Amino acid sequence: MAIELPALPWAKDALAPHISAETIEYHYGKHHAGYVKKLNAAIEGTDLASKSLVDIIRAGGGTFNNAAQVWNHTFYWNSMKPGGGGQPSGAIAEAIKGSFGSYDKFRDEFSNAAGSQFGSGWAWLVAEGDKLAVKKTGNAETPITTSAKPLLTIDVWEHAYYIDYRNARPDYIKVFLDSLVNWDFANQNLSG
Repeated sequence: MAIELPALPWAKDALAPHISAETIEYHYGKHHAGYVKKLNAAIEGTDLASKSLVDIIRAGGGTFNNAAQVWNHTFYWNSMKPGGGGQPSGAIAEAIKGSFGSYDKFRDEFSNAAGSQFGSGWAWLVAEGDKLAVKKTGNAETPITTSAKPLLTIDVWEHAYYIDYRNARPDYIKVFLDSLVNWDFANQNLSG
């Protein structure tokens, strides 16, 4: 079965003015679509062609980077929504308070992880047992290869923000937390 490029959960211009339609065109339409195309070419005619995306990722090897990038990007799109951002509510708010002491302490830790990831990568809010933690991963690495359960992520590869923010990654991280983060998605992942 071929791996398909999943549809975005919102229109390409829905995150404007925070993330432009032009950024989404390149990021989703070129980068994400490119990972899907390269992955399908790599698995065609192999035993991986009949596997799920997660199984392909967990198999490792030469298909890992493209497979993980397909999964990570799909998760990232769902980690944002128009009119998102701000402080969470519901179970995720309580879990953040219980694990970090306050939303502000979580925000500082998440922003630091996203801002200090050298080069390309990701910052994640994950569940580890009954606690939440912030993790950062380089390149295509993903928490689904570990025992951690991903709840939300921010992509800090330059292609995620360079058109709109140039080299100002801290500004992009602030906008993500203030105006884009999808706490409903995090709550679904926490309870699922």
